[in-house]
Amino acid sequence: MKKILVLVLAIAIALTACAAPTTVPVVQPSAAPPEATTTPVVVVETVVVVVTATQVATEIPPPTAVPPTAIPPTAVPETQAVAPTIAVVNTAASSGAIIVDNALGAGWFVNMTRSADAFALRCQLSKEITFSVTPADANITAVEFYYRIQDRATGAVFDWQNAGRMIADANGNFKLVFSGESVNANFRKPSAWFDYQFVGLSRSGGVVGRSEGIEQQVSYTFDCP
Repeated sequence: MKKILVLVLAIAIALTACAAPTTVPVVQPSAAPPEATTTPVVVVETVVVVVTATQVATEIPPPTAVPPTAIPPTAVPETQAVAPTIAVVNTAASSGAIIVDNALGAGWFVNMTRSADAFALRCQLSKEITFSVTPADANITAVEFYYRIQDRATGAVFDWQNAGRMIADANGNFKLVFSGESVNANFRKPSAWFDYQFVGLSRSGGVVGRSEGIEQQVSYTFDCP
């Protein structure tokens, strides 16, 4: 009986061994631990530098002085002498005559002069004025002298009066001596302006040209001015 039990047990063990094959467990290799990643760390250090005024003065070189740029002097052009313009206001000429602006000749007369700026009816020292003129046009062969009186007190202006022809000289100039007594008695005023004008005539007696009226430049009075 014991032999039968042993045999049955042996057979059972054998069957069990055949039915379930032995499985050998596969051991997976453990993953290697990840390598440690090294991250660089930037360390910022703040350094405070204290600079004294003495160090600044010592370490900073003084600015180099920049020499001023020399500016060459500007050449001043030589001024040319300008011929004086004959003004309308009368001026004394070298000969003592008073020159009248040629513009008042209206293109017909030049070199217009007179001997004074004032004359009178009864003053022996300033009783006469000499007028002189030169025609600018060759067609003028004779010159007549006209005048008029402006009363300063009332402002009245009288008509032009013909004082006659001027006298020609050898140089083509014409002159006339006019006295205080030559003023028309109807127009004499104790304080007045004596205006005058030159009228150029041709050989046939026709008017060629007239000067402008030369006004308020000569004084006329009864007594010495």
